[in-house]
Formats: sequence, structure tokens, C-alpha cells
Amino acid sequence: MNKSELADIIAEKTEVSKKQAENMLEVLEQTIISTLQSGGEVSLTGFGTFMAKRRDARMGVNPQNPSEKIQIPAVTVPKFKAGKSLKDALKS
Repeated sequence: MNKSELADIIAEKTEVSKKQAENMLEVLEQTIISTLQSGGEVSLTGFGTFMAKRRDARMGVNPQNPSEKIQIPAVTVPKFKAGKSLKDALKS
């Protein structure tokens, strides 16, 4: 399912226009991104938690030349931890 298909389902179930549903998804996406950028996390009870984690710098191997070592820089990556309701729904 892509963003457009999700907007269609939201529009149908909430009886709003597709454009309004797309705007709601865009606001949700931007809110999550800005919260993670500022160091916070977004918890949707039962569904899960979005958070940003820092991955430390490390040494790696160049895949084109395995004998060559390369330095991989530190980076902040998004993480998602599934909530109980989501885990339980997928178990059945």
C-alpha cells in the first residue's frame, strides 16, 4: 500500500475528501519528522513508537574491494518499536 492508497482508505472511512485525507497524512508525516529532528519521540499507544537513534561511527569494508577498510561516519537513524496491539494483531 502506498501513500495515495492509504489516503483513499482514510477518505472513505472518515467521509472526508481525498485531498483532506492527503493533507492529514502530510501533516502527520511532517509532525513526526520535526519531532524526531528535535530529539523527541512519537508514541501512538498500542500501535508503536517512532524514535531517532544515533549510530556510532565504525570501520567497514568496501564491497568492491573487500581488503580495503573504510570509515563509516556516525549517523542518526529512524527507529520504530511496534506496540502491543500491533504485535498481537500480527500474531493471529
